[in-house]
Amino acid sequence: MFFTLLRREIAGRRKQTVIIAVGMGLAIALVIVVSAFSAGVKDAQAAVLSSVYGVGTDITVTQAPTAPVEGGGRFDFGAEAGATSDGTTAISTSRLEASRGTSTFDAAALDTVAGVDNVAAASGTLALNNTTFSGELPDMTQMQQGAPGDGQAPPQGGPDGAGGSSFDVDSFSVLGLDPTAAAVGPLSSVTLSAGRSLTADDAEAAVAVLDSAYATTAELAVGDSITVADTELEVIGIVTSNAADAATAADVYMPLVLAQQLAGLDGQLSTVYVQAASSTDIDQVQGDIETALPDATVSTQADLASSVSGSLATASSLVTSLGLWLSVAVLLAAFLIAILFTISGVTRRTREFGTLKAIGWSNRRIVGQVTGESLVQGLIGGAVGVTVGLIGVLVVNLVAPTLSSGVDGAGGGMQAGGPGAGADAAAAGPGAMPGGFGQAASAAASSDVTLQAPVTLSVVLIAVGLAVLGGLLAGAFGGWRAARLRPAEALRSIG
Repeated sequence: MFFTLLRREIAGRRKQTVIIAVGMGLAIALVIVVSAFSAGVKDAQAAVLSSVYGVGTDITVTQAPTAPVEGGGRFDFGAEAGATSDGTTAISTSRLEASRGTSTFDAAALDTVAGVDNVAAASGTLALNNTTFSGELPDMTQMQQGAPGDGQAPPQGGPDGAGGSSFDVDSFSVLGLDPTAAAVGPLSSVTLSAGRSLTADDAEAAVAVLDSAYATTAELAVGDSITVADTELEVIGIVTSNAADAATAADVYMPLVLAQQLAGLDGQLSTVYVQAASSTDIDQVQGDIETALPDATVSTQADLASSVSGSLATASSLVTSLGLWLSVAVLLAAFLIAILFTISGVTRRTREFGTLKAIGWSNRRIVGQVTGESLVQGLIGGAVGVTVGLIGVLVVNLVAPTLSSGVDGAGGGMQAGGPGAGADAAAAGPGAMPGGFGQAASAAASSDVTLQAPVTLSVVLIAVGLAVLGGLLAGAFGGWRAARLRPAEALRSIG
C-alpha cells in the first residue's frame, strides 16, 4: 500500500514534484559550485603563499619590525677610499643587512619552539639584502682642495657639471638557512632545476643556490661565482618555485652560519618555520608558542591568506561574503517551497487521508507516507542538483579563469630600490651615500594563478544530505498537517 500510494502521488502530481525537485536541485547545484569554487580559491591562495611560506609549513614565528636606525642604509666613504685615475675615483663596496621590514631575534627562540608539544619540525632562517654600490666619483682629493672658501672651483669633469661621475646600484635578496632542515621552510617549496641543493656538508661552506629567474637575469649558472658582502660564493644549484608563475622566497640561498657571519648578525634569525605533528595540533602549537615567546608574532597560513591581493583576493571575498550567504538563502527558499507545496498537497488530499484514518491507519503511518513521498521528491531534486552542479564545475574548469595575485610584503623577489636615489645622493654631499641608495623595496611577489574548482566526494555527499534533509523537513510539516485530520472531515467532504 505504501509504495502504491507513493507511486501514484509522484506520478499524479507531476507539477508539484517538478517544482520541488527543480527548486531543490538549483539550490544544491549552487552549493556544489560555491563549495568547489571556494576550494579552488583556497588552493590558489596556498599556491601563492607556498613560495614565501614553504610547503609543509604550518606556522611562522617572526618579530615585529623595529624603527629604522638613524643613519642606517648609508654608504660612507673616506677621503682615501677607492682608486683614483684621470680625475675620478672608482669605488665599489657591498653591504649585507637584514631585509627592510624585518626584525632579527635571538636564535635561542628556535630551541624554544622546537621544545613545544606536537612540533614535528622547526627551522630558522635569516632574511637579508645585499646591496652593492659601484661607480666613478670625482677625485675626492681634488674636491677637498677645491672646497668653497679657498678660491678654487670644483673640478668639472663632464658636460653636466657632475665631475664625470657615474654609478650603479645592484641589490638582491639573500636567505640564510640551515642546510640540514630542508623538510620545512622555503627550500621545501622549490624544485631543483640544475646542480644540487644545500646539504649538511655545506653548513659553513662558501656556496649558494640561486632562484632561476634571478640566475637568468644575472646571467649566472652552476659553477659560476656570485659576490655577497664582498665574499665570493660558488653557485652550486638553481631552483624554481613549485607553484606555476610564482617567485621563490629569495634570489640567493646560502648556509645560515655564513650568512650570519657576513651580515654581522651572529646567533640571529628573522623567521622560524614550524611544522605541526598534525593539522589538528596547529591551534595548540600556535597558542603554546605565543605563550613561550610573548614578543613574537606567530602566524599560520590561514592568517597570511589575508595578505593575498589582486583579483584572487576579490574572488575569495566574493565567495566568502556573497557566495556563502547566497547559497544559504537559496537553500532555505528551496526548503520553504518544498514545505509549502507539501502542506498544500496534504490539504488537497483531505478526503484521502480522512478515509485512510477511518479504515484504521494510524497517525504514525500517515506521517510516514507523507514523509516518504517528500523524501523521494527531495532525492529527485538532489539528483538534479548534483548533475547541474557538476556541469557548472566542469564549465568553470574548462574556462580555467586566470586570477592575478600577490603577497604584500612577501620578501620574495625583492628588487633594487633605486628610484629617487640620485636626489638623496645630491643632498648628502661627498663622502656619504644616504639611505635612499640601494635599499630594497619590499615588493609584492605577484603572479597569475589558473583557478581550478575541485569536486570531492564529501561535497557530493553533503549535497545528497541536503536533499534528504529538505525531504524530511517537508515531510515532517506535511505529515503533521495530515495527522491532524479527522475521519469526520472526510465524511463531510464525501457528503
